[in-house]
Amino acid sequence: MSNFYLTVQKNFDKAAALTDHPNGLLAQIKSCNSVYQMAFPVKIGNQYQIIEAYRVQHSQHRSPTKGGIRYSELVDQEEVMALASLMTYKCAIVDVPFGGAKGGVKINPRNYSVSQLQRITRRYTAELIKKNFIGPSVDVPAPDYGTGSREMAWILDTYLTFNRNSEIDAVGCVTGKPVKLNGVRGRTEATGRGVYYGLREAMSFEADMKEIGLTKGVAGKRIVIQGMGNVGSYTGKIFQEEGDALIVGIAEYDGTLYDPEGIDIVKLMKHKKETGGITGYEKGEYLKDKNDWISIDCDVLVPAALENQINEHNAHKVKARIIGEAANGPITAAAEDILLEKGVLIVPDMYLNAGGVTVSYFEWLKNLSHVRFGRMDKRFNQNRYLNLMGTIENMTGKTVSQKEKVFISRGADEIDLVRSGLEETMVSAYREIRELKKKRKRVKDLRTAAFIGAINKVASDYVTMGVFP
Repeated sequence: MSNFYLTVQKNFDKAAALTDHPNGLLAQIKSCNSVYQMAFPVKIGNQYQIIEAYRVQHSQHRSPTKGGIRYSELVDQEEVMALASLMTYKCAIVDVPFGGAKGGVKINPRNYSVSQLQRITRRYTAELIKKNFIGPSVDVPAPDYGTGSREMAWILDTYLTFNRNSEIDAVGCVTGKPVKLNGVRGRTEATGRGVYYGLREAMSFEADMKEIGLTKGVAGKRIVIQGMGNVGSYTGKIFQEEGDALIVGIAEYDGTLYDPEGIDIVKLMKHKKETGGITGYEKGEYLKDKNDWISIDCDVLVPAALENQINEHNAHKVKARIIGEAANGPITAAAEDILLEKGVLIVPDMYLNAGGVTVSYFEWLKNLSHVRFGRMDKRFNQNRYLNLMGTIENMTGKTVSQKEKVFISRGADEIDLVRSGLEETMVSAYREIRELKKKRKRVKDLRTAAFIGAINKVASDYVTMGVFP
């Protein structure tokens, strides 16, 4: 059994022991409802290659189930089960009405051409369709590690091939799609933006920051990010541009860059796009051991890559006062014990990276409603504010400048509404977790508090609906 799956189960048991729910109900919540393991052939060049893949539906207490698809040669069944479990708890924490699911295809996408990846993706989708493991009211995949909007577009087209004429909401079968193919603006940045909102909220409580030796607020905080994929790059960019934070370290597969004066994330992202990695960037120092990112002196450490990155062998090296789990399961259970003993504030993955599923929920709602957010009321709101300012000008005799009028009267576009909804979700969820931790003396960390909150919500659904038959 993998360390990651064991960690998730151990964290669940730790929280479950602090609830009053019957053991049978807890066992139902903990277990995966459906596990689909598949092996299918795909022609690669002149040879047929057998692809190993999975789809796990952890809980159907809410439908549809929801979870990303990752492409990685490290994928195995227990990893996907762990990720699906986390998705259930994640959705419950941020009050998104989905059950948890996850998918995985055991390949390294760098080893395949675009056309080969398309064949693999379409065949994987066909396998899901055959077993009724995909659909807008059944199970809705999304991007994860190794996949993006391109793969989601292929999944959509494959699903439409089978269901175009029989299902009016078929485009809701997958989220994370390109905006031009019924996606939603803001989905690509969603997980990274959610990480920013979550950590910003955590750092907004002066008493909490004082406990760990930090000042209140994001501005000026020194941040190290491990992983410059979608999540890590957007996290860094938003922290820098909107939070005025200092990104002092970036770790990638090809090295770790350190600059105490701050790294320009936009320039580094451009360099990575042009060269394929971060080595060779013009400014900063490259650490001798690329794994030394964990020991960089900083205020906030953001692991945004894969699971089990901080373990019992390296946890003692952490100098950060806050760890924000942008990745799923980056800290093992043994490492967490060490870090909590050191007084590190861990903002857990099942809350912090829920921005992706939150905005996926918005995209799914958009697909079911068949209308773009903001289309119905943008102009109405704009005209209302203009009329209001005109009335104020007439009553006061004072004039509002054209620049101020444009700013005040501007109606919300889709991206504004998505960001607003995501911010509200992340702020409300953090406060709920923090309040639960404060009220229960036996709860010593945010992860346990988040698990208790999630377990209570899922248990409430089961108890309210009853067990059939």
